[in-house]
Amino acid sequence: MSVALDPSPSAAGTAPFPWDAVWGQDEAVETLRAAASDPAALAHAWLITGPPGSGRSTLAYAFAAALIADPGDERAQQQVLARTHPDLTALRTEQVVIRIDEARRLVERASFAPSLGRHRVIVVEDADRMAERTSNVLLKALEEPPEKTVWVLCAPSDADLLPTIRSRVRVLRLREPTVADVAALIVERTGVAAEVAEESARHAQRHIGMAQRLATDDDARARRAETLDAVLAVRGIGDAVDVAGRIVRLATDDAKALTATRDEEERRALLRMLGVAEGAAVPPSVRGQVNALEDDQKRRATRSLRDGIDRVLTDLQSLFRDVVMIQYGRESDLVNGERIDALRALAAEWTPARTLGVLDRISVTRRNLEQNAAPLLALESLMITVANGSAP
Repeated sequence: MSVALDPSPSAAGTAPFPWDAVWGQDEAVETLRAAASDPAALAHAWLITGPPGSGRSTLAYAFAAALIADPGDERAQQQVLARTHPDLTALRTEQVVIRIDEARRLVERASFAPSLGRHRVIVVEDADRMAERTSNVLLKALEEPPEKTVWVLCAPSDADLLPTIRSRVRVLRLREPTVADVAALIVERTGVAAEVAEESARHAQRHIGMAQRLATDDDARARRAETLDAVLAVRGIGDAVDVAGRIVRLATDDAKALTATRDEEERRALLRMLGVAEGAAVPPSVRGQVNALEDDQKRRATRSLRDGIDRVLTDLQSLFRDVVMIQYGRESDLVNGERIDALRALAAEWTPARTLGVLDRISVTRRNLEQNAAPLLALESLMITVANGSAP
């Protein structure tokens, strides 16, 4: 069963704790509040779908808090939101895909009765990152869940999951906020100038988290601008190869900026827990634990880089989508309106068919990267299409 939500704008703070952090999804909050308070409205498995940045995971954890804690027990609800309550099992993979052993651990945890709360809740933030074999591990648990266990899966759309999974969950589709909605939220949260918030919301294509980062991080905005300027300047094969390399370097820098501080904090915390003084050599007896942490961080860095390149592809889609819009005489609602002169020049130089061919190639590049193609080679192929209008 699917629930379609009213697309009318709404604001955060219209519902009580723990729902007050959910922004712009009043209809979804109403549906899940009713489910948490009425056993007749509660399905044993839910799939929350919506575009990146729409607040899927925020809503999932608010729902978990309402299911696990007694009404009014804010202490228990805070534990759930902090991911520390024993009756919550949460999975947000730091890797490219969810591993099958992670799925098996979820299924095992799902079989336990709640220890303190009213329900046991399993939240999977990245359900779209499950391969078919991994998804099949969940099927039996979703078919025959224990009475007090509730699954909450999150994904961009229900099409990202196998039909066998979709048939066993209740789908709740979130509304997509407008640029104005997101800009207003960014101003409220960060205090940045309204024009910066609007540009960031537009460039992030309404992704709340990315819009907030662009609005508050000068380096992130500069990397995006440098990438688009470089692609607009591609005219030959030499340019294509050079720009592909530059994109990978910029994405790598962006990934490092996101993970470096966290990696160092995790290492220091682990060494403190193991009793190793700061600056001291790591004893052989604990080196295995340190190496395991470093391996996890390397896998996270790989995902962060691929996510960064995916964001670049999203930016390039917006760029060439703007060119097509101009070619068909529609200059309103451009994502990159501040580049209007360069966009008009490219729109005049290219045919619409060539622009659409580049957009198709961006989609092919994304699929190739999902299948573990080498990022540099995939981007070189894309940039060659930008340079000469045909796939290599």
